Amino acid sequence: MNLLSVQGLGFLYTACLFLFCLAVVHLVKLARIGYRTLGKKLPPEKPKRQKPEKEPVYFIVERKKKRSKPEYTEPKRISFK
Repeated sequence: MNLLSVQGLGFLYTACLFLFCLAVVHLVKLARIGYRTLGKKLPPEKPKRQKPEKEPVYFIVERKKKRSKPEYTEPKRISFK
């Protein structure tokens, strides 16, 4: 008893072949990249210089000054002509 028709089997084999080819192409690309990097040597690391500790920064802050209370004078009379 066939569970898949001929067209179904053809689609299944085509999908499997596509996935197999995709995997092979990627493996070849990764292998080529890995082979190229085998001969290369990394440049020697430069010794890290110790940074001198920074001196603390002090800010000069001026205190708020109290406003002097305004002194009000007697209101002036305004006359319109």
